[in-house]
Amino acid sequence: MEISLSRAITQEVRASSGHERGNLAIAAEPADVHLEINLEQREVSVYRGDVKIKSYPIGIGRAGWETPIGTFEVNQMRENPTWISPFTGERIPGGDPRNPLGNYWIGFWTDGYYSVGFHGTPDSGTIGNAESHGCIHMYDQDLEELYQQVNIGTPVTVIQ
Repeated sequence: MEISLSRAITQEVRASSGHERGNLAIAAEPADVHLEINLEQREVSVYRGDVKIKSYPIGIGRAGWETPIGTFEVNQMRENPTWISPFTGERIPGGDPRNPLGNYWIGFWTDGYYSVGFHGTPDSGTIGNAESHGCIHMYDQDLEELYQQVNIGTPVTVIQ
């Protein structure tokens, strides 16, 4: 499956194994856990019911490439996603140090052409800043932890 990651830059994510996360057993059901992205505070919080379990620092979309605001659901989960360069068409597999997505992709918004989601970043300086093309940048270790707490269908609310 190929996924575009921003409005102007067409990047694609491909599961290296073709393995869908939605088919795996997980600890929490989507109804139990929900995420809230606070753009102003530059953090994503994990809730179980009304109880905040944990918050993580994030990077968000820059001016002209804003992270969409609203209520969404996790619609894609990939381990070791492949990135396709929008400039050269080069495919960079998951695990390659040149892959800007890191080890995990959690998609939550798409217009059918472009997608926005959580992914790692090789530039930790983007965390806490508005520098992405709409996606949520996270430290790799935080993203790995978040990946274990959500499932396809987990609600994601993005607030200003």
